[in-house]
Amino acid sequence: MAAKAPMAEAVEEAYFDEDMAADSNFSTDGAQSERIVIKNANISIVVKDPSTAMETIVKMAEDMGGFVVYSNLFKTTTSQGLEVPNANLTVRVPAEKLEVALDEIKSLVEDPQIDILNEDVSGQDVTSEVTDLESRLRNLEAAESQLLKIMENATETEDVITVFRELTSVREEIEVIEGQIKFYRESAALSAISVFIQAKAAIEPITIGGWKPGVEAQRALQALVNGAQTIVDVLIWLLLFALPILAIIGLPIFLIIRWVRKRRKKKAQNEGTAEKKIS
Repeated sequence: MAAKAPMAEAVEEAYFDEDMAADSNFSTDGAQSERIVIKNANISIVVKDPSTAMETIVKMAEDMGGFVVYSNLFKTTTSQGLEVPNANLTVRVPAEKLEVALDEIKSLVEDPQIDILNEDVSGQDVTSEVTDLESRLRNLEAAESQLLKIMENATETEDVITVFRELTSVREEIEVIEGQIKFYRESAALSAISVFIQAKAAIEPITIGGWKPGVEAQRALQALVNGAQTIVDVLIWLLLFALPILAIIGLPIFLIIRWVRKRRKKKAQNEGTAEKKIS
C-alpha cells in the first residue's frame, strides 16, 4: 500500500489533534454554560382605536430598547357593513422585560375578561444546541490555525492548492456556525411579541343567555392564526436548515446511483453488441 503524502498527513493530523482538544473542552464548558432560552409571546386584544394602540406598543418597544419587526394597519367590514380598522404587529423587546411588555399591552384594553381574546407565551431551551455549536466552532478555528501554519511551510504548488481548498471549506463552515450561534443568542436576548389588535366595533354585540358568540368567534379566529404561524415557522426551519443538510447528504448518494446505472447500461449495451458480432 502506498504511503500517504507528507502534506496530506499533516492536514489529517491538524483535524485529529483539534478534534481531541474540542472533545475535552466540551465536557468542561458544557457544565458551566448559562441557560439560553428563547421566549416568544402571542396576544390578541380588542380596543376602541387599533391605530393608537399600535403606536403605543411601538413606542413601548423602542423605549425598552427593542424594535418593530413588522406592522400592518388594515380595514375590514363587519356583517353589518361597518368598516373598522384592525392591526397586526410584531415587536422585539429584551427578554427580561417580556412580562412587563405584556402587562403594558394588556393595560390598553377596557375589560381584561372580555377584551383579551388570546395570550400565549412559549419558551425553547437551546442551551445544548449553542454549546455544541460553540464546541464545533472552537474545533474549526483551531483547525484553521493549523492549516494556516501548514500553508506557510508548503513549497509545492500541489500542496498549496490542497491546503487552500481545505482552508476554504473550513472557513465556510465557521461562517455558517457563527451565523447559527448569533441567531440563537439574539433570539434569546430579544423576545418576539406578536400582537393582533381588533377594533371594539368589530365585536358583534350579540348576547344569548350571557354567552357572547362574537367574542368566541374572534378567539377561534386568533387560534387559527396562531396555528398557521406555527406551521409557517416549521416550514421556514425546514427550508433554511433541514433542506441544505439533506442536500449535502443526498447529492453524493444520487451521483453514486446515477453512476452505477450508467455503468450497468453501458455494460448491457456492450454485451448486446458482442452478441450481435458473434451471431
